[in-house]
Amino acid sequence: MTHGPQGGPAADGTPRDWTDGHVERWLPVLPTLDPDIEGAVTRMEKLTVHLRRVREQSLVDFDLERHEFDTLHKLAGRGGAASPSELAADLDLAPASVTGRLDGLERRGLVRRTPSRRDRRRVDVELTESGTTAWEGAMEILGREEERLLHVLPAEERRRLSDMLRRIMTVAEKGGDAGWR
Repeated sequence: MTHGPQGGPAADGTPRDWTDGHVERWLPVLPTLDPDIEGAVTRMEKLTVHLRRVREQSLVDFDLERHEFDTLHKLAGRGGAASPSELAADLDLAPASVTGRLDGLERRGLVRRTPSRRDRRRVDVELTESGTTAWEGAMEILGREEERLLHVLPAEERRRLSDMLRRIMTVAEKGGDAGWR
């Protein structure tokens, strides 16, 4: 399924997108296809791919590997400092894997490890100024694109969209082991 006709607006004046052509092409093949479900799921998938590409480009722009960004992101989410075991839990990784990541990030000057203030047998990991700058820069690019896309909707519609997606997510989260983190 590669291309669908975009054409002009629909009869009601609503702009058409790629997915409209996709749904039209598949309805004769799958007559029981619910066009609203197919349209919603396909659009969510396309948006996810688009935002993933923007994120990956932002990582290139800030010279970050995906695993480096993920580690900086989890660290930033803890206020810029955490223990290696907290990061391992947040990243759903074995502690040894986190140690390897931290070694690389520390060599690049993106994090620093210092003796723990609570327990001298342990270390704390902190974002450096360079790590914060790289993480914030990558996040800003993605945030701008998310805002560009969603600001076509007024605030109340964005709120309703978020609420509707929440209702769908609660069903998805209850329905299987998809590793929600």
